[in-house]
Amino acid sequence: MADTAPTARPRSPLEYAADRLAAVTRSSGGVVRLAEVPFLAQVNVRLDAKSPAADAVGLALGLPLPLEPNTVVRAGESTVMWLGPDEWLVVGPPGAQTGLEGRIRAAAGDEHVSVTDVSAQRTTLLVTGPRARDLLAHGCALDLHPSAFGPGRCAQTTLARAHVILVARDESRAGFWILVRSSFAGYLTEWLLDAAVEYG
Repeated sequence: MADTAPTARPRSPLEYAADRLAAVTRSSGGVVRLAEVPFLAQVNVRLDAKSPAADAVGLALGLPLPLEPNTVVRAGESTVMWLGPDEWLVVGPPGAQTGLEGRIRAAAGDEHVSVTDVSAQRTTLLVTGPRARDLLAHGCALDLHPSAFGPGRCAQTTLARAHVILVARDESRAGFWILVRSSFAGYLTEWLLDAAVEYG
């Protein structure tokens, strides 16, 4: 007999906090805005940056793998972040992980490459508004001034002692993405909510 039990809808680790995150925008008058961007496709890629596979993967994705440390490239709905000399994180819209993984593997052919779907490992927080940098500076040791950490930059760092990938989004999208492990998402959200009280 076939299993006819309804499939449970996916739940993000921060679903419980959506109203509280939205309330920050209202209470701060918009100087700080917080939201979760759940279920983004995230595929970790490891390969030799000087190999033919690097160019082939870039062509398959429609954007080159960034080779400068701590930089990000974007095209359409795809973002690629430099994580190390031979490591990148490809981020796409929800549900795109299987397609991204397949395109990367096909492009690499017989070259040595590691492609891992890590979509369930992290969720993403969006922090925007004129005081977003000030808010993050309370718990991050990076120099977040736009001249040092402007659009197109990323870093693996700590925020309030939680390991995160911090991404400065481009001017048209503004603000920051904070990619945090799902197991730390609740803790980091509570920290951000507490730190945002200063602006409301």
